[in-house]
Amino acid sequence: MLMKKKYIERQISDYVKKVAGMYPVVTICGPRQSGKTTLARHLFPTYDYVSMEDPGRRLQFENDPRGFLALHPAPCIIDEVQNTPSLLSYLQGIVDEQNTPGMYILTGSRQMELQESITQSLAGRSAMVDLLPLSCAELTAADIRHTRDEALYYGGLPRLYTEGIPPEIAYSNYMRTYVERDVRQLINIKNLSAFETFIRLLAARVGQIINYSSLASDVGVSAPTIKEWVSMLEASYLIFTVHPYYNNFGKRLTKSPKIFFTETGLVTALLDINSPSQVARDPLIGSIYENLIVSEFLKTRLNAGLRPNLYFYRDAHGFEIDLILDIKRRPLPIEIKSAMTYTPALTKNLQQFYQNTATQALTPALVYSGENLGVFQGVKVININSVPEVALSEL
Repeated sequence: MLMKKKYIERQISDYVKKVAGMYPVVTICGPRQSGKTTLARHLFPTYDYVSMEDPGRRLQFENDPRGFLALHPAPCIIDEVQNTPSLLSYLQGIVDEQNTPGMYILTGSRQMELQESITQSLAGRSAMVDLLPLSCAELTAADIRHTRDEALYYGGLPRLYTEGIPPEIAYSNYMRTYVERDVRQLINIKNLSAFETFIRLLAARVGQIINYSSLASDVGVSAPTIKEWVSMLEASYLIFTVHPYYNNFGKRLTKSPKIFFTETGLVTALLDINSPSQVARDPLIGSIYENLIVSEFLKTRLNAGLRPNLYFYRDAHGFEIDLILDIKRRPLPIEIKSAMTYTPALTKNLQQFYQNTATQALTPALVYSGENLGVFQGVKVININSVPEVALSEL
């Protein structure tokens, strides 16, 4: 059973406080239950707080917007603001009049809707911050240490660690909440059963290039519908996509992105994996581990306020590098292997890529499940604990 933690420090905290000292509004976006509200209230304990998830609050606002904001003056945290997008227009007038840093901290769970509303009403007035669930680095800093298989199974939902909820219960309820709340609001899905089948199939193809036609055939819907559903999952932060790397390498045949889930705990739940020991025996462990490492790179860079700049490389002959980190227009190639034992074969692709692009590529890195070996045969051989060092190489 997981030990409960009162609060787990978030690595993005310094960046949030920094931009709050520069902009009148800070908007914290991220998936449900990623810790947005907890972070905001922890960093700004003296601020007023109001949640637009509450139907009564929404009704108060709709009946008298200006009166509502008068009851909740700055500085104020406004939670789940995507439920009342028109509120941002009213904030614009207040912000323009007072123009003081850190007036409002907004949170939201739907990326595309929120960004569109911010662009229309608060362009140049709000800093946008993406908060994903806990990274392995944050868990380690909180003295929560997982084995490889535990990390894949538990994932990073804060409630698992602050409330001690078992993952099989937490992720089941997470999916149910998402389908019942967000899916019905974002899109008119008549066949929820087909949609749930689609999500499970997506989990089984994690780390693969998206084949919309194949998914459409397996689910029994059209390819445009699959594209719409993928976009919706991405807008809700349940998944993210990594696109092919093109810079200075000419035109490549591979154009479709790879698909990853924000949470490996959700992947294992969707695959009906019921324990860490079952993870090790699953034929998809390599793909799930790749998902963990790619998401760790993503979280590390977002927590530092950096653009992700994550890509993969695949040429017309099928030669592939799992991950490319673009650092100032120079590729840092990364291979990801779930193996616990180092063998030279694990770095074969990296060495070939580096030899082909020696004047451009940075020192390659292999992330595997064994011990850190440092630079070995021209490759940084590291485990997950050293991912932040590589992810922040440009700093």
